[in-house]
Amino acid sequence: MNRPLTFALLALSTVPLAACAGTGVEVAYAPGPYAYDGWYDGYYGPIYDGYWGNDGYFYYRHGEGEGAFVRGDRAHFARQAPQGPHNFQRIQGNTAPRQGVRAPHFPGGGGHGGGEHGGGERH
Repeated sequence: MNRPLTFALLALSTVPLAACAGTGVEVAYAPGPYAYDGWYDGYYGPIYDGYWGNDGYFYYRHGEGEGAFVRGDRAHFARQAPQGPHNFQRIQGNTAPRQGVRAPHFPGGGGHGGGEHGGGERH
């Protein structure tokens, strides 16, 4: 194989990794429980736990065994009681993501930058 082609292939092989590095997804865990409360309209079905990210979105899981928190849409989660007629119910609890769980924008605990995509809205 000629040398310029080898270098070009090596350079291109890092492009997918570089694209993921800037997503802001953290692999984080908390040393203790992180309390959350707010309002939820039930759109995503029952949720197991969650947290308010430092970006203002609510991140949730459907079960303890899930390896990543998913970002909920602001139309379905609110920090304050919505005004007027609505079908929101109060949610509150605690979460403590274990090490290795993808928790984007987690406001507490340790963590380091990850290289995985995740945290997209589901509609």
